[in-house]
Order: sequence, then C-alpha cells, then structure tokens
Amino acid sequence: MQYLASPKNNSIKELKKLATARGRRRQGRYLLEGEHLVEEALQNHAEIQQLYVTTKFLQHDPKHLVKQLFDQTTEISEAVAQELTATVHPQGIFAVLTLPQVTLPSELHGKWLLLERIQDPGNLGTMIRTADAAGLQGVIISPDSADVWQSKVQRAMQGSQFHLPIITAELAPMIRQLKQEANLTILGTLVDAQAQDYQNYQAPADWALIMGNEAGGLTEATAQLTDQNLYIPLRGQAESLNVAIAAGILMYSL
Repeated sequence: MQYLASPKNNSIKELKKLATARGRRRQGRYLLEGEHLVEEALQNHAEIQQLYVTTKFLQHDPKHLVKQLFDQTTEISEAVAQELTATVHPQGIFAVLTLPQVTLPSELHGKWLLLERIQDPGNLGTMIRTADAAGLQGVIISPDSADVWQSKVQRAMQGSQFHLPIITAELAPMIRQLKQEANLTILGTLVDAQAQDYQNYQAPADWALIMGNEAGGLTEATAQLTDQNLYIPLRGQAESLNVAIAAGILMYSL
C-alpha cells in the first residue's frame, strides 16, 4: 500500500482542487469524506476511484472498508488529512468518486422535487435527504443552485445521493418534459390569488413540487409553468418558514 506523508505531494494538490466546483468539473470527480458516506457509496455500488485513509483509521476500521477497496487504497498522514478535510476534525477516510452523469429515466412517474436557485448548502442537502426519506423518485436542481457535490451538501444529504437520481439541469425544459411525457401535475409554492392551503388540496398520484430560492422564491418564468400553487398557513408571528422545513411538510403531506 502506498503511503503519502506530505501535503505537497502532486496527487494531494490535485485532490485539494476538488474543493471547488471548477476543480470537480475539470477532473470529473469529487471527494467524499467520512466512514458513513464511504460505506453508503460502497453499498450502493458508486464508482469509487480511490480511497485515502490515515494510519489511525487503518488501525481501527470496524466496517472493513479498506479490505473491500484494498487495491484502491492509499495510506496518508494526519497532515495530509488536515489538508483534505472540510471539517475541523477529519474522520481519517476519504474517497474519490466519479461525478455521475444522470438523466431522466425513460419511464417517468411518481413524485419529483424540483429546486430553483437554492443557495444554502445545508438547505439543499436537507431537501434531497427528505425527498429520499419521503420516497420521491428523484430531484432536479437548477444550475444556479449550490453545487450538490460540495462537502457541506454531502454532509447534509447523508448518503441520499446514492439512493435516488439527482439531476442538475435548466428547470423549464425539465418541467415541460415531465408534463408532456408523464402528465405530472406541477405544484409551486408561489402565494398568488389561486394558491390553496396545502391541507385542503387533493394531490394526484404523480406530481412535481418546485421549491424556490430562500429569499426570492420562484422566478416568474418558473411560476408560470405551475398547475397549482400551494401555501402553508403560518399560525404564529414568523414571517416565513425555512425552505427545507416547508419542503419537508409538503413532501410528506401531498
């Protein structure tokens, strides 16, 4: 097994570039950190290119992750782990995965979550994780949202990226395709004159729910593509709900 002690090693310098969206796009891969996430990647047959583990992790690997990926494993020093980590205390295990190229399935049905201009990584990851837990078929994210493959989003997703398709694409053509090919009802969250209290709405079997930007909501162009807008009544004095909380309420209620 190869051992890398210096953070100045060229291969480590290339890995550090994966901390940026540009670096991930140019290399076609991304960095995953943490025992749980690497285990999820293994269990769901994700394309793992390389595994990097500290000496300390090698000495205590209760789930035998290294054994399963021994030929792709490189041992690294704590100094290297500190360079690669996106947290204060590195967990001692990192995996390099191929960036997935995901498109809409040939047979469209069920329930979908569409996200427009979501900027907070925690919100983005939480909504993807909730969509997974609620049994949705997939998530479509507009390109001007936070990058789904950055570390903060991955920590919030907690492995849900391996359970359902996540597609980054312009929403307008996706919405039209969902309507034309699958006859999905497009639900928005713009409060207009025709908006209904979600508790009084009888949702069809197949739908796509669009959640908009934390501050600005849905763009006008996207709002015009919805079939029905829904709102969640506020009973206290708060002006609004966090977008991830609102999405969770709607996904589980519709």
